[in-house]
Amino acid sequence: MYLKNLHIVNYRNIAQADTTFCSGINCFVGHNGVGKTNILDAIYYLSFCKSFYSSPDSQNILHGEPFFVIQGEYERNEMQEQIYCGVKRGQKKQFKRNKKDYQRLSDHIGLLPTVVIYPFDELLIADGAEERRKYADSVISQCDKGYLENLMAYNKLLQQRNALLKQMQEQESEAIDTSLIDVIDIQMARYGEAISERRSEFVKWLQPVLTHYYQEISSGKEEVNMSYVTGLQRYQLYAGLVETRRRDVALGYTSRGIHKDDIDFMLGEYPIKRVGSQGQRKSFVIALKLAQFQYLTEHNGLRPILLLDDIFDKLDAQRGANLIGLIATGHFDQIFVTDTNKERLQKILDKVNKQHKIFEVDNGNVTEAQ
Repeated sequence: MYLKNLHIVNYRNIAQADTTFCSGINCFVGHNGVGKTNILDAIYYLSFCKSFYSSPDSQNILHGEPFFVIQGEYERNEMQEQIYCGVKRGQKKQFKRNKKDYQRLSDHIGLLPTVVIYPFDELLIADGAEERRKYADSVISQCDKGYLENLMAYNKLLQQRNALLKQMQEQESEAIDTSLIDVIDIQMARYGEAISERRSEFVKWLQPVLTHYYQEISSGKEEVNMSYVTGLQRYQLYAGLVETRRRDVALGYTSRGIHKDDIDFMLGEYPIKRVGSQGQRKSFVIALKLAQFQYLTEHNGLRPILLLDDIFDKLDAQRGANLIGLIATGHFDQIFVTDTNKERLQKILDKVNKQHKIFEVDNGNVTEAQ
């Protein structure tokens, strides 16, 4: 699978761009803030129906303009796919596949598998458990529609339970009617246990692949590990929800469940969040995303598009060279790269036996380098 053409109108700082890509490496060079990352974000948007900045759609419209449009032409399983997205201020977004509107945006997830590595990925290590849960959920959902449906159902029930708990706070404890919350708990337990099982399988699958890629990048100097941490290792979910009902009423929210789970990232015997250097953290995140690439390839039967934003920042020369060697292998097909240094990028491309194109970006304008 690869993206052949991309058409952008009024997306972030890009007024208009029409680009034709090769099936190998496509590079965008230019100073910081000129729009390189926004091109990758537009490609990401066509895969996930949203920006990787998690910003509201209206904020992605070029300042002063009423709408944005992103269109992409893909070759997927030897078939042509036309994907269209249009957003107007104050209106519902349009998302189309081959000129037909989607009834649900969730039906599109997984059609165009894509992996992005960008500077904000280090929040997976630095931030709280929610970032790591979202990461696992987004990857699994790309190749398991049932998982996505279970997750959406669980989250809806969680919202209902929390709203009910807040209502119960206003009542006398003796007057609390648990019949409605019991119905919710039974359903939450069913969906939650299925979600927990799939997350556990995902982390177990990813662990040895993560280790392999990290050792390739770091020249085998360090050991890394990851493990899934869930309360369901200590209790059955329904029993846990029943046990904490009184406390949850006092708190006004649900204190147990798979929405509290986490994934531990370890460097040796210690959390990488606590002991890892900038280079080690970046190497870990890159290895994690490359492991994700392999997971999606195996479970979807398609090699994802790989987006690399400012990938060489914070990597020393040896780690950068090792990463180049990985990219040069046959495991990766279409790759998009941004960099501020055209000369450095050209040296990298000279070492990689892949078809490539270089595009220069300046104040939202994109031109193919000659």
